[in-house]
Amino acid sequence: MPATPAKKQAAAGPRGLRRAARTPIEPSRLEEYLGIVTSSLEDDKAEDIVVLDLTGRTSFADRMVIATGLADRQISAMAAHLETKLEEAGLKRIRIEGAGGSDWVLMDAGDIVVHLFKPEARALYALERMWGRELDEPSESGAEPA
Repeated sequence: MPATPAKKQAAAGPRGLRRAARTPIEPSRLEEYLGIVTSSLEDDKAEDIVVLDLTGRTSFADRMVIATGLADRQISAMAAHLETKLEEAGLKRIRIEGAGGSDWVLMDAGDIVVHLFKPEARALYALERMWGRELDEPSESGAEPA
């Protein structure tokens, strides 16, 4: 039995979230936006800010920023301030998920993806371990897992 249009849509995901092939921005603009992100988070008292270089490792972004906030209101404010500052710098298409009071806010700013977590959620999802550089490096013994 062929799939119905509704089933096809459900499998394809939410409308409007499909992306065309990403064209990376020039490195100087990327570093400018990354500076705005990190300085805005520092101004808003984010804790444990980590920047991961994803260049060549994924097709959806070149940098991932992970930071911790202590309360829902702080995390929502960090996201709002960051969105305003990036828009003022010329980055207009920023998508935000979870800003209405959540343990985790995701901001998709094109070449930069920002994750804002409460401490418990950050420990649970452990994105640094998932995307960290050590996963790309072979073990010191050179042996493959059995």
